[in-house]
Amino acid sequence: MPPFDPELGSALGRLGAGVTEPFTPENLAARQERDAMARPRPSAEDLRAGGHFEVEELRVLAGGRDVTLVSARPAGVSGPLPLLYYLHGGGMIMGNAWSVLPRLLGELALPLKLAVISVEYPLAPRTRHPGPIEACYAGFVWAAAHASGLGIDPDRVIVGGKSAGGGLAAALALLTRDRSGPAPIGQLLLSPMLDDRDNTCSSHQMAGVDTWDRTSNSTAWRALLGNRYGAEDVSPYAAPARATDLSGLPPAYIEVGSAETFRDEDVAYANALWQAGGQAELHVWPGAFHGFDTFAPQAALSRDARDARTRWLRRVLGQSDASGKLLR
Repeated sequence: MPPFDPELGSALGRLGAGVTEPFTPENLAARQERDAMARPRPSAEDLRAGGHFEVEELRVLAGGRDVTLVSARPAGVSGPLPLLYYLHGGGMIMGNAWSVLPRLLGELALPLKLAVISVEYPLAPRTRHPGPIEACYAGFVWAAAHASGLGIDPDRVIVGGKSAGGGLAAALALLTRDRSGPAPIGQLLLSPMLDDRDNTCSSHQMAGVDTWDRTSNSTAWRALLGNRYGAEDVSPYAAPARATDLSGLPPAYIEVGSAETFRDEDVAYANALWQAGGQAELHVWPGAFHGFDTFAPQAALSRDARDARTRWLRRVLGQSDASGKLLR
């Protein structure tokens, strides 16, 4: 097993055994209920943070689907803003569009003058594939079509997400390419959940150790795919690692920890993008476990990861730095 970064390992030890308790088919319903009760769900007023942000919950009919989007942007910033279209994590079985926004707004939206739309996609197993990705796509198409009213620049849109949300963001980039939908200029993939086969070296190395291990991963993929789990022809829009054509995709930022379940599938995806002639910036943070920057936000490695993401976003968005020099 790869060693943990000392600072992160200490933080993980302080969190106790509960944080590595695996999800199983038997405990899934109870764990989902527990998570829904415990996970923060800030209101729009909370997210406005005393007037620092403009926040609106949008319930839209898009592609024949009712989709809830939470739209947020720094207050008082004029002109159309670039957009981060963000898909939350939670293994496809947990999470919500609101809980991720305080950090996104403080760490990215405010310093980069960036609008954020967070998507409330349906969770498995109540909604199986393709329900979640189709909701994400429908909301994406709607947002692009209503860019002017939303105050966003349709030519500077990045899709992004973490864990399951990273997998959905990668799938969304594939789906909008194949349907000739709106074209994002980048994909921000943070420890993305990409491969339903759950059989890499890192998934075996980190079994029973990582905060999200292969037992939890298998449980989540079974919840999403139902009786399609384990099939040879699982759709790449469910599991992007299944894609055989990665050409024509926007530049990707991919990060993962060296001591997490998703390490090998994420490294393989970056390599496949390069082999297809695409562009990817890959960071493998040494000794990091899954969700390290959430569980230990002040750790040196967490700060380095946030800085690297921000630098990539600045380059892709072509924004100016403090001296006024355009960053490309």
